[in-house]
Amino acid sequence: MYKKNIFFDDNTGLSLDFNGLQKSLAEQIAAQEKMLQKARADMAALEGGAVANPDEQRMVGHYWLRNPKLAPKPAIQQEIETVQHDIWQFAAQVHSGEIVGCDDKPFKNALVIGIGGSSLGPVFVSEALRLPKNKLELFFIDNTDPDGMDMVLHKIQRALGQTLVIVISKSGGTVETQNGLVEVKGAFAAKGLDFYANAVRITQRGSAFDTAPDAHKWLASFPMWDWVGGRTSVLSAVGLLPLALQGVDCAGLLAGAAACDALSREADAPENDPALLLALAWYTQTGGQGGTSMAVLPYKDRLQLFAKYLQQLIMESLGKEYDLAGQEVHQGLAVFGNKGSSDQHSYVQQLVAGPDNVFVAFIEALRDRVKAESSPLVRDGSTSGDYLQAFMLGTSKALRDHGKSSLIITVPDVNAFTVGMLIALFERAVGYYASFVGINAYHQPAVEFGKKAAGEIIELKNNLQQYLAANRRKYFTAGELAAEFGADEVQVWHLLRHLTANDIYRMRCERNEAGELTFAFIKKKTDA
Repeated sequence: MYKKNIFFDDNTGLSLDFNGLQKSLAEQIAAQEKMLQKARADMAALEGGAVANPDEQRMVGHYWLRNPKLAPKPAIQQEIETVQHDIWQFAAQVHSGEIVGCDDKPFKNALVIGIGGSSLGPVFVSEALRLPKNKLELFFIDNTDPDGMDMVLHKIQRALGQTLVIVISKSGGTVETQNGLVEVKGAFAAKGLDFYANAVRITQRGSAFDTAPDAHKWLASFPMWDWVGGRTSVLSAVGLLPLALQGVDCAGLLAGAAACDALSREADAPENDPALLLALAWYTQTGGQGGTSMAVLPYKDRLQLFAKYLQQLIMESLGKEYDLAGQEVHQGLAVFGNKGSSDQHSYVQQLVAGPDNVFVAFIEALRDRVKAESSPLVRDGSTSGDYLQAFMLGTSKALRDHGKSSLIITVPDVNAFTVGMLIALFERAVGYYASFVGINAYHQPAVEFGKKAAGEIIELKNNLQQYLAANRRKYFTAGELAAEFGADEVQVWHLLRHLTANDIYRMRCERNEAGELTFAFIKKKTDA
């Protein structure tokens, strides 16, 4: 009976075990037959070039990246193949020393500046497929945190001239990326180094980044396309360029993704489509509604960033206020997780014994280490890898015994091919689930709300600074200043505390007679 709840493919070794769910696969499929048929038709239309992102009137083509022949137009196929060829060639020239940095020495490092989809996928794959000796070491600046940038730059400062910088921004206007670019340019200038001799950019043609006055100075440029969203861009130049420079088997990565896509595309029935089954399991657990969480537990250290990558892929795709009909739905599937078995010593206690609002997706890699035959017996006639699997299966049983749901996704090993399979499996499951619940998985309007608010807060900060500078050494409470500008008092209070904590802003904070914090602009001794 258990076999009927397991998908297994002999050729790839991919398996999905749904025995930990409360309903059998047969029950789930029978209950949602029409929904599954529609989802498969929607996916076929998407891959055929339909406008699958209606809000932005765009095609959705990340599946074409690993199988360019699927592209709806010959020109798109040719462009994908040309860009991949250019990436392989560029990486080979860097590795051979034909392309060198500003100090005429071979590159040692690559520094990626990007955020969200421009970093999460590449970081995950980079760590999953890291070798004892990479061709280039990858570093990432993926936030606008100055201290975080300093930590990264400190690691590479002695070899800054041998560091290839890759700046990724689809629109050219991503503030966090632009801030990182300015800071890294400053680090190069401080050492008297030519930044542009070491700098590559990845952006959409015609973007503000692409058409900037310095466009001709860059060492190289690679394109992004409007039919590839950031969270599905890891198999475009966004991921392929830095990963190829690291020395990752990018051809294997693409082949694994293509093979997993083919399993779904060529399936003759729902029970033979692994991504459809995964999406159906999500739907069964959520009831087609938002508010449920999925804990992703890879029992493999190399995959510990997988949950972080999936957070964006799933939550940005499925977390929607409105459906395609304009109805308010508040859909979503929250994702969290780190790795097993360490997570058994943290939140698994609540997953087993707490409320029934989370289901678990275990990720298993069968091969324990590169040289599996070298694994010693550590206790009870078993290896460390035997115990790792035992802890996973034991946690799965404990969940089942307590009426909690889980599923197990297994791959033979962690290599480029299987990592590509996992990426494709979840990308496709996201597309299917979006069809189930009738939402647009390929836009992210809510992300812009925070960006817009951040711009307004920067404007408020500048107004506060100007007002305080014009009233030098006069102390004001946050409430007084908020009233002056018709602003939120709490936000003003936070802004003023940040200003006083950083000497560059020349601010001071004191308590008045009433015990309230007050803030003033103070002239430094170094001022003229």
